[in-house]
Amino acid sequence: MRILSLDTSSKNASVAILENQEVIIELNNNDEKTHSQKLMPMIDEAFQKTNLTLDDISLIACCVGPGSFTGLRIGIATAKAFADSKNIPVVAVNSLEGLAYNLHQKGLVCSLLDAKNGNVYCGLFELCENASGSLTVQKQDLTFLAFRNANNEFSNQNLLKFLEENSTIFLNAMPIYFVGDGSVVFHNLIASLPLQNQNKILFANEQQNIASSISIAQIGYTKYKNGDYGNSDILCPVYLRKSQAEIALEQKDGSYEN
Repeated sequence: MRILSLDTSSKNASVAILENQEVIIELNNNDEKTHSQKLMPMIDEAFQKTNLTLDDISLIACCVGPGSFTGLRIGIATAKAFADSKNIPVVAVNSLEGLAYNLHQKGLVCSLLDAKNGNVYCGLFELCENASGSLTVQKQDLTFLAFRNANNEFSNQNLLKFLEENSTIFLNAMPIYFVGDGSVVFHNLIASLPLQNQNKILFANEQQNIASSISIAQIGYTKYKNGDYGNSDILCPVYLRKSQAEIALEQKDGSYEN
């Protein structure tokens, strides 16, 4: 099965083609402002370099967020167009799960995407190996949280509360791996978390912190094998928070709640 994978959720736009779990090609472009101009040429380049066409693709794996509002719409619209034109099944994969898979590590993984202004998109995952040796998500919890307290001072208390309210961490003292650009921005606050179980805190390396369409494709393949796929209608963006335009409108009419 050949899989076309798209991830436009972050500054890095990523396109990959895989044969089942094996990578044929991956291309990246790290200029967030040009996703709309660069994505189609990247896909075309991937096809040309592999001597493949859309007719050779059996599955499209698309990252649906959370992440850049504009970037997500570009990637999802492209995946929908391809899927509808050739009747190709699709799988939807969230960006935080994709980051967790970058580690290729079973156990507890906390993915953090920088959402600007002291905020992050946060996902906590418990990964395990299935009978075939592939990683699968046993549990997951997603949220949007601030690294600031009520006095607008930088703090790790919201993250601490989120982690310790999770039964997996509360009952298990295994290490927690932190991954994503949010874990880089708030490294010191994360490293000083006073977790009650004294869980060891570990950090991903520079390469693992970058969103990758390879991970999206590998998750997508597992989802497909488990029957978790459909037509283009299942591709809906995951935001976890309101857009800046929605917030501005609500602030204008006085209905916004932080």
